[in-house]
Order: sequence, then C-alpha cells, then structure tokens
Amino acid sequence: MAEPSITMEVGNDGVALITMSNPPVNALARSMFPAMKSKFEEAMRRNDVKAVVLTGKGGRFSGGFDINVFEMIHKTGDTSLLPDVSVDIAVNTMEDAKKPIVAAIEGLALGGGLEMALASHARIAVPKVQLGLPELSLGVIPGFGGTQRLPRLIGLPKAIEMMLFSKTITSEEGEKLGLIDAVVSPNELMKVARKWALDIAERRKPWIRTLHRTDRIGSLAEARSVLKSAREQAKKIAPNTPQQLACIDVIEDGIIHGGYSGVLKEDKVFRELVATDTAKGLVHVFFSQRLISKVPNVTDRGLKPRNVKKVAIIGGGLMGSGIATALILSNIHVVVKEISPEYLQKGIKTIEANLRGLVVKGKLTQDKANKALLILKGSLDYSDFKDADMVIEAAVENVPLKQKIFSEIEKICPAHCILATNTSTIDLNLVGEKTRSMDRIIGAHFFSPAHVMPLLEIVRTEKTSPQVILDLMTVGKIIKKVPVVVGNCTGFAVNRAFFPYVQAAQFLVNLGVDLFRIDRVITNFGLPLGPFQLQDLSGYGVATAVWKEFSASFPDRVLFSPLVDLMRKNGRDGKNNGRGYYIYEKGSRPKPDPSILPIIEESRRIANLMPSGKPIAISDQQILEMVLFPVVNEGCRVVEEGIVVRPSDLNVATVLGMSFPSYRGGLLFWGDLVGPKHVYASLKKWSEQYGDFFKPSKYLEERAAKGIPLVRSQFPFLILLVEVNLKWLKSQ
Repeated sequence: MAEPSITMEVGNDGVALITMSNPPVNALARSMFPAMKSKFEEAMRRNDVKAVVLTGKGGRFSGGFDINVFEMIHKTGDTSLLPDVSVDIAVNTMEDAKKPIVAAIEGLALGGGLEMALASHARIAVPKVQLGLPELSLGVIPGFGGTQRLPRLIGLPKAIEMMLFSKTITSEEGEKLGLIDAVVSPNELMKVARKWALDIAERRKPWIRTLHRTDRIGSLAEARSVLKSAREQAKKIAPNTPQQLACIDVIEDGIIHGGYSGVLKEDKVFRELVATDTAKGLVHVFFSQRLISKVPNVTDRGLKPRNVKKVAIIGGGLMGSGIATALILSNIHVVVKEISPEYLQKGIKTIEANLRGLVVKGKLTQDKANKALLILKGSLDYSDFKDADMVIEAAVENVPLKQKIFSEIEKICPAHCILATNTSTIDLNLVGEKTRSMDRIIGAHFFSPAHVMPLLEIVRTEKTSPQVILDLMTVGKIIKKVPVVVGNCTGFAVNRAFFPYVQAAQFLVNLGVDLFRIDRVITNFGLPLGPFQLQDLSGYGVATAVWKEFSASFPDRVLFSPLVDLMRKNGRDGKNNGRGYYIYEKGSRPKPDPSILPIIEESRRIANLMPSGKPIAISDQQILEMVLFPVVNEGCRVVEEGIVVRPSDLNVATVLGMSFPSYRGGLLFWGDLVGPKHVYASLKKWSEQYGDFFKPSKYLEERAAKGIPLVRSQFPFLILLVEVNLKWLKSQ
C-alpha cells in the first residue's frame, strides 16, 4: 500500500503544483500536514514560483482528515495527536501566504479536504464533484476553519444546512452558491487552475482571503435570527448530542468577534468534541460498518460472487412486497408468487404504492419507477421459478408451511438457485428439514419496511455454503442494504438480543410503572419507538407468536405477562385496527389511550407483582436500565454463542435494524460506556429480587470481573498504529 505523500512540481509558467496522495480518497493522514506545510513554505521561498495550485492524485481532491487518528485518541485519551492545522496551516501557511493558492478539485472534497480548498484563494472544479463538511456525523465539528469560511462564501443559511445535516452538494451547485469559482471539463482543469492562480498573482483576478469576508453574512440582526432558528432545529433533531449546538456557537463567535477568533474557538471545541462519548460511539459505528464485509471462511477464500439476475419471492404481503421493491429498484428482475389473484393484486399494488411514495418524497424519478415496474411479474404458480437465481420465501411464520414450500421449490428451481427465507425467528434447520439442499438454504432477514430499512441479516447454518453466503452478501450490497452475516438460532442476532425488551417493559408495568412513561424514557434515550408503541406497530398477533418461539427456545428467561392477551380480548390489535396502547388516526400522531387503564389494572391484579399492592418508586434512569440492561445481557449471549462474527457486528446490526442510537455506538458499545461492572451488578441484584430473567450471562460476568470491555477493539491495524507509531507521531 502506497505511503501518504505530498509532492511538488514547478512548471515553466511559474506555477507550483502541490499534490496530495493517499489512495484511495487522499485522506489527510497526520504525517501529510508537516509535509504540506514544508512544500508551501518552499513554494513561497522560491523565486521561480509565482503561484500555487493544490490538487489530489488519482482524480480525487481529498476525502478529508484520516479519522484513524480519532480512533487512536479514543484508545489512548491523547488529544495531542490532533495536528495543528486550523491556524498553523489553513491560516498562516495558506490563507495568509505571500503567493496565491488555487485548489483544483476533482471527484470529491469532503471534510478536511474541502477545508483545505476553502483556505485557498480560489477553487476550480470539474463537474459532479461532491463537496461537503460531514464532520457532525462523526460527533465533531469542522476543525480546519470550515465553520468560519463556508458561511462567508455561501451565506449562513446554506452553510448551516450543509454542516448540520452533513449534506453534500455538487460542484455545479457550489458554483451557483459562490463556493466554486469555475466549473470546467477535466481536460481543462489544470490549465484553468494554473492560469487563475497567475491571474491572481498579477492582480487580474481578485485575491480573496475568505476569513476576512463579511459580505455574505448579512447584518448582525439577520445572522442572529438565522442562528436562533438553527438552534431550535438542532434541539429538535439532535437533543442528545453536543456537536450541533457547539457548531452553531462557534459560527456565532466568528460572526460577532471576527473570523480569526472563530477559528481559535473552533479548534478548541473540535478538540473537546473528539474526546466525547458521542464521537466515540459514532466513530466506532463508522469503522465497524466497514468491517462487517470481512467474513472469515467466506470472503477470504478467493470466491467470486455469481450473478443474480432474477429473484422469485413467495408472498406479496408487507415484507414480500418491500423486498420486491428493493430488488426492482436495483434492476433485478422479480416474480412475486401468491396463493390467489386477490392477494397477488394486493401485493402488486403495495409495490406500486412503495414506488409512488419514493417519487412523492423526491427520492425516485417517475421514469425510474416506471422502468422498475417493467421488470416485475406476478404469478400464481411456480412456472416462473425454473430460471430463478434466488428464491426468497416471505410467507407467514408457520413451520409446516415453510417446510412444504422449500420441499416444492427444491424440485422446481435450478441447481444453482439460492433458497432463502425471510423468517424473523424460526430456526433454519427446521425450515430446510425436509430438503436435501441445506447447503443452499440461507436466511435473508429484512427489516420492515424492507425497501427502506438498511439492515439485511444473512443467516447461515453449519451447512450453508460459503458461495451462497457471498452471493447473498453481494445482492445485499447491490440493493443498497448493509449485509451482516449471523448464525442460526431463534431470533438470530437483532431480534434475539431484543427479545427481553418488551418483556422487561411489561414487567415494569405490572410493578406499577406508568406505561406511557416507559415509552417516553426510551424515546428520550434515542430509540425512535418505546416498547409499547413498537408492539402496537408490529401487532399483537405477531407479539404472541414471537413470544411463543422465544419461550420454547429460552424457557429459563421469559417473563409471563397477561397484558397482551387482555388487550386482544378487548378487541385491540395496535396500529392494525387503530386501537392499541395508543390511538391511531389518519393524519395525526399516535396519542396515548387513557381507556386502557382498566386493562392495565387487570394485568397488574393477575400478575400480582406490586409489593403490598403498591406501585414501586423508580427513577427514569432506573426504568431505562431495567428495560435495556437485559437487552445488553442477551446481546452478550449472542456474542458468546458465536451468533455474530464479532461484537462490533452486533452494534452495527442494532443501529441499522432497531435504530439503536448510532451516537451511542450500538448496543454493546453503550454497555461499555455505562460500564460492564454496573450492568452486571444491576442485573445480579434484580435476578436475586425478581428471578432468572435478569440473570447475568457468563460473558458479562467474566468481563465485569476482569475489567474487560464487552467490545474489544476489532481494528488490529489501529492497535498496531497506536503501539508502534505513537512515539513517532508525537515527535512530528
């Protein structure tokens, strides 16, 4: 692998071309900054240099600062590893340089890469370059002057939008906004950039130091109005994370006290934010998501994925239609089989509605929606399965039915055809019990709605062939899902880890805790739905069926609650019929239904858990822990049993499948932030008080006793960097 480097070539025209090189995206490694400074200083000293052009090698300007450094800081606690770029390079070396610097931009300029371009005196780009400052998505703010220069170039509202939402724009839009000075063809880029730099040097074009500009900011009153609205928006969209409000504060400092003051404050706040739990969590998820594509004995065998051109789906219900939508959107031909013309028509209409919804939201053009429907076909038999490359069964959760289906499709489908099931809980060995093709049988567990939710759990048995696993991983990536390979057990990884979630919440209700308070505590923590609204969404029939599966598999740690049965007897089925714990009316948000209070009282009477018949006194923090610590505990068992390849895979899966807050790093990473000793001690106390449902797993017990994290580092190259290069980095 090529070493990061900065090179300089001086042309006969007197322009020094400084090139950043660190494939594949020219990430700004820590070692590149001293080299960059040295090249700029050399260019300023040399008499044969009139101006400078800064660019990136290989058709990309720069993807930004190398966040491996963040990971090192999180492991060592040493923020001095952050280089001094904001003042030393962006201001002193570049913006205040004696000779003009023009950025020549191709491919992308993101984060620190864009900030290097902002510190230049002009920016020339080719078409379709991606420009953005996505640092807030990693828990920090732009740290090389971006919070100050971007608003001065494109105005406050658009700059705040780009930073707050980590939104990228194209070079064409950047030119309209004032971020890019000219968009030219790739063949013309260097020629135009060099001439532009010389024109600035010879005063034929303006020499603009962006930090000194104020013309795009507006009056102080206007700026404060924009900042006030931004703060209100930040509090709504990100109530639990610090970087949004910090970013707005830093922008405001620069507007009131001047750009240089803003740069100094930005640098200070940036360094503080890098060390926060939010940054640790988001950086962990970032790296973990890149690691899940490495599956031992699958991706390291030299196998090549086979081409999947046609997929047959059995069942056009909610899940089947969602899966079909995802496939046809990625140009994979789909045939949907149903048991009756009525069901088939309903399934096709659902797919059409899914596409319409995407068009209305601006996420899909009508032309693409029309083309997607051209590769969709409906069927009432297996005649179209003869040339299928994959079948995905999405029928109801019934073992005999699934066994019958797989026995039938094994005889009809070609020998290479992958036989997949979308079951969310049932053991795959049971599903394939009556076939001779266990090597082809695999779980393709999508999360609802399947065309929207990003996670695809790929469930393998001991007999599933590596080729089939690799093929499904590839299909997952083609349809823009994040495939996580997991082992075979009831509930697999995510649903298995979360099976105590609703049980613990119902247990608290039977102890006298207000049901709606529990949901509020959980949503305030950052999950989109509390356990009871989640149960309303899935329906009580599903809840009952899933509970039976789990109670059969894990009878030692299930809690009985009469609540769901009582709700069903009262004619309620959650969102399905508009009546659950909440009232569901079209066009309005769910509202707590006070008429369920007698049902709750009856549940408490039957459960008979309240001490002396009185509700327990409990804080919001204790509610949070009693609901989520059992989930962490079950997640530990998932790791201990080898259901996931590595603990960080479960963190990614819980973020993408259950919308566990990414800024908390996923389920087990949050357990580490809280502290395994505290999780263990709490569960131990509750297990003695309430029974084995709360009994700590061996994995958790061992780690708590030894002081070992639940998620040990999964990034060996980073450990190596820390151990071998830490002293060298500090000396630079």
